[in-house]
Amino acid sequence: MIAPGAASTLRHQLIGLGGVIERNWYLVKRYALWEITFFLWTAANTLTIVFIAKGVEATGGRVDVNRLTTILLIGAVIWSYLGIVFEILVETVAWERWEGTIEYTFMAPLSRPVHLIGMGIFAVLYGIVRAAVVFAAIAAFFGLHMPNANFLSALILIGIASVSFIGIGMMTAVLPLISPEKGTQFGYIGQGLMLVVSGVYYPVSVLPEFMEWIARISPATYALRGIRAAILDGAGPAAVWGDIWPLILIGVLSIPLGLAVFRRGERYAKQHGKLKRSG
Repeated sequence: MIAPGAASTLRHQLIGLGGVIERNWYLVKRYALWEITFFLWTAANTLTIVFIAKGVEATGGRVDVNRLTTILLIGAVIWSYLGIVFEILVETVAWERWEGTIEYTFMAPLSRPVHLIGMGIFAVLYGIVRAAVVFAAIAAFFGLHMPNANFLSALILIGIASVSFIGIGMMTAVLPLISPEKGTQFGYIGQGLMLVVSGVYYPVSVLPEFMEWIARISPATYALRGIRAAILDGAGPAAVWGDIWPLILIGVLSIPLGLAVFRRGERYAKQHGKLKRSG
């Protein structure tokens, strides 16, 4: 039985959670033209990468072009999806500082976990929709055949991986908080470094040994491997359990760590008067 006071607090936090998600939806609508521009950039960038497979075909390489094209497409789409999650979380501080609302947000009667997790949920939902549209459009453009694809299994994998992505995104979101000048760029650098070791366009096995060790703690490594097995070979959740359990473990660790890192950065920014700085 939940005490009346606890029930009221829970209701208040859930309303706040919905408010955070709704506010970000209004931001997307407000800058809809920019969203369309960046969507077209993502599609063009994805096309450029996937054309690598067509280049192999043109040179007479003895490869399964349909399979290689699909492998590259999955890598490019997951990269763009991760980019959206990081962009929304990392730029939270930059957006609010630019709008002049960051101090009001931090003073709102809303717990920091609810604030950040709300941002993360919106980023995941929005990112999945965009990634699905890009994947379908590019697959249709190239006429790719995926008769064995298990999209449900792939969706489960990306959902589990997203927990880890949110946790890591919280850690990188602290960078523009403590460094108004270059923090946002550092966030993107962190994203790029993680993707370098995660096998986006090539097997992890081609990396130097020290980078392979880093790949083992990157959630993108397991997400890519599991999603490719699901779409290319029709692997179900049981078949990709070897990729699911590391994602669960990383997610369980990354969310509390991300919250702790952000709280520390927030405290530092308040003590040093960085909230109102735009540069």
